[in-house]
Amino acid sequence: MPRSRPRPAPAFDPIDRTGLRDRYWRDTPLSRMSGKEWEALCDGCGKCCLNKLEDDTTGEVALTRIACKLLDDTSCLCGSYGTRHSFVPECIRLTPSTLPDHLYWLPATCAYRLVHEGRDLAWWHPLVSGDPETVHSSGTSVRGLTLSEALVPEEDWEDHIIEDL
Repeated sequence: MPRSRPRPAPAFDPIDRTGLRDRYWRDTPLSRMSGKEWEALCDGCGKCCLNKLEDDTTGEVALTRIACKLLDDTSCLCGSYGTRHSFVPECIRLTPSTLPDHLYWLPATCAYRLVHEGRDLAWWHPLVSGDPETVHSSGTSVRGLTLSEALVPEEDWEDHIIEDL
């Protein structure tokens, strides 16, 4: 009889997902989620911290590999999340009430967008897989792909488009 391999322990998760009800996002409206449930929806991909370019004529949005100066390219999380508005005042504060205004630029893989649209989370989402590394190993995150906005002049951002949204 073949032996099953022991599953490796999940990596440390910088987002607190402990004590949450299994698959809570399926039956809890975004507007009724606790702060902890809302924050735990973030998959840690880092795509929301990438600069976007919007075509003034068509309204199309393109994602660039140019990241906010606060994005940690290894963890794909904000290096100063709690105080980010002190350094980047224009940083978006995504909440259930502001979400509809930002859906047009959120990546198709974004958990907030998926749940808002009534869809389920992907297998690689840490709330599904139990491991925060699956967002990276699946190739969904921007780990190792970004350039800091501090290093690239804005007029050159168009040269760094990676995805149309």
